[in-house]
Amino acid sequence: MDYQQILAEAAAAARATAGQGRVADYIPALAKAPADAFGMALATADGELYGVGDWERRFSIQSVSKLFTLVLAIAHGGDELWRGVGREPSGNPFNSLIQLETEHGIPRNPFINAGAIVVTDRLLQQTGDAAGAVLDFLRTESGNPSLDIDPEVAASEAEHGHRNAALAHFIASHGNLLGDVDTVLAHYYRHCAIEAGCGDLALAGRFLARHGVRADGSRLLQRSQAKRVNAIMLICGTYDAAGEFAYRVGIPGKSGVGGGILAVLPERATLCAWGPRLDAAGNSVAAMAALDHFTTATGLSIF
Repeated sequence: MDYQQILAEAAAAARATAGQGRVADYIPALAKAPADAFGMALATADGELYGVGDWERRFSIQSVSKLFTLVLAIAHGGDELWRGVGREPSGNPFNSLIQLETEHGIPRNPFINAGAIVVTDRLLQQTGDAAGAVLDFLRTESGNPSLDIDPEVAASEAEHGHRNAALAHFIASHGNLLGDVDTVLAHYYRHCAIEAGCGDLALAGRFLARHGVRADGSRLLQRSQAKRVNAIMLICGTYDAAGEFAYRVGIPGKSGVGGGILAVLPERATLCAWGPRLDAAGNSVAAMAALDHFTTATGLSIF
């Protein structure tokens, strides 16, 4: 299969969405992203890498990082994690407080903000440095030791993170946060503020196409755990538009408000597409169009 040609066609589909959506500005530092940039990369299960457009340009990975906090927390602590966070779609915006009230401080899934705060808390307890653990993992799996956290974005998130602080304090009030609220939030903001390119993320996510096996051949997750992470990505990874993503793209994916979407073709490849303009649900318009074109043109999906 000529992946490079298909990526070029996917990029054309992304460019056709020019002007649609808007760059995230509720975190002021993110508003500086180049609105009409686009990149896409594919890493095969055996490590071949293809890219198009701005695929090497680094962007703020934001909630894509929640995938890596989740898998590291599972790798360190196993199924104990699921005592504090659910596995169901939320049906509400990613920063909603509504369900925490009725569900006694147990977030609906690990990819909404409340759930990711709980996962970050558990990873912090397990490692002593949740943000550092995610960054080290990304550096190792991507083969790019220069990846780093953007301190300006982390500071901007903290300064304007009133809703996340409310979520964390509400979770803590129900006894579902083990660490200090401010410390947990600091790690949460820092791992969301990691900068990486599409190629870096595609390589870093390959373990999910390899049933839990890392680049060096060691096992991060059991095969059944990798299957379940992919399942949660499919039903919860793109906020309350997960149904639309499954309908259009047909593979597991995790998005972030920095404009990236990391997606998995089990046993074949991982893809990352990036475009800063977002739709109403917080997902990249261009990345969604590109991934839609890719799976439609190739016939590759999990269905």
